[in-house]
Amino acid sequence: MNPLGHIDLRVRNLEAATPFYDALLPLLGFTERYHGGDWKVWATTDPTPEAAYFAVTEDPAHAANANRIALQVTSTAEVDRVAAAAQEAGATLSGPKEMPYGPGYYAAYFDDPSGNRLEVYVRPA
Repeated sequence: MNPLGHIDLRVRNLEAATPFYDALLPLLGFTERYHGGDWKVWATTDPTPEAAYFAVTEDPAHAANANRIALQVTSTAEVDRVAAAAQEAGATLSGPKEMPYGPGYYAAYFDDPSGNRLEVYVRPA
């Protein structure tokens, strides 16, 4: 069972965040969209209870902090692909690069348009 049910993330500007996440989240398996007025939601196609949701909503007072959302993929090529999409969507990257968190740990780090910190990584078994 997938232990991640959903992420509800605040952004300063929903109009700026939506194209960023539209470019990024489908590459990570969040291919279904349930966009309403106040919320933009991307979901996996897994049946319940395995389905996961990533949602953003606007809070003009939102202040990004040191928290990071790390999203795991299955290969270094996928890290590279997602990192390239994030960069094309306007993010500044740190990486992709190997990290000292264990053999083969390979990651890219970047911020969304509101400064929320994200990571995409692979950690081989």
